[in-house]
Amino acid sequence: MANSSITDSLFSYPRPDYAEIVVVRHGQTIWNAESKIQGHLDVELNEIGRQQARAVADKLSRGPKISGIYSSDLQRAFETAQIIASKCGELEVVKDLDLRERHKGDLQGLCHHEIAKTNPISYKALISNNEHEKIPGDGESMFELLERCKSAVLRIGKKHKDSCLTPSSAINPFSQIHSFTASARTTYFAFVVDNATMC
Repeated sequence: MANSSITDSLFSYPRPDYAEIVVVRHGQTIWNAESKIQGHLDVELNEIGRQQARAVADKLSRGPKISGIYSSDLQRAFETAQIIASKCGELEVVKDLDLRERHKGDLQGLCHHEIAKTNPISYKALISNNEHEKIPGDGESMFELLERCKSAVLRIGKKHKDSCLTPSSAINPFSQIHSFTASARTTYFAFVVDNATMC
């Protein structure tokens, strides 16, 4: 989980003219534990993931009031968001399909350590520096992911801009935060984001 000093700094700049958005990656799933690629496949949290979500919820409940909670429609993200909502004023979790992580095409359901050998073309597309390269099997390019997530974040931010003095929204899942970093757009393995990490 992120250091508390980093998390605390998220709440230190209250301004009424923009929304402060807290991004949370979903808790662990069985497939995370097994290093399987999830993408748009609907895999639920395991018990460790639920414990992680409760820890994040506890931390967020001690910060400024949250004005909205958004999640993708996938179980792992939605359950993480519901656990957070239960500790942060019983807010309704709003599902937004644009918050799904990257569709990884025919790599979904496979183990990370196998794909370079079993699916070399799709693997090359996954790690490609070409942000417009799609993963075979109806997968997305990094550019498509960026545009989808950017649209969602801007839409959510505008909706909550004037809702309170320190508007905050907790958003699941975390994966798409890669899209907003220059390093992630130039190399797939720019950094690793642990389950239930906040930013």
